[in-house]
Amino acid sequence: QVELKESGGVSVQAGGSLTLSCVASGNTVMANCLGWFRQTPGKEREGLAGIYTTGERRYAESVKGRFTISHDPAKDTVYLQITDLKPEETGTYYCAAGRRHSPSMNWVPAVREFSYWGQGTQVTVSS
Repeated sequence: QVELKESGGVSVQAGGSLTLSCVASGNTVMANCLGWFRQTPGKEREGLAGIYTTGERRYAESVKGRFTISHDPAKDTVYLQITDLKPEETGTYYCAAGRRHSPSMNWVPAVREFSYWGQGTQVTVSS
């Protein structure tokens, strides 16, 4: 079992930046892939970025250039840096962990691929 705990959600003005953190605990060797997802009101949870323990990273097309995912294995922590936030990106951000094969170049994290989830952290972007 892997437990995940997100933090860093805040209320920011449009155009602002923030960094979300997710600390993993438990049997973390069960997972080789970590991802960040977002759920906005009335929409399904969507994958934003994923990172493997090898260091490979992938991003959803809509966030490329503004989102950066990173992983500190010494701290069992995955981060998501976000710049130029938009009001429509208000929502709950979730961290997830799972085990899957190596990603294709156009892979984007999908909910069904991850077994372990955090409780989420709220990000509110005001215009």
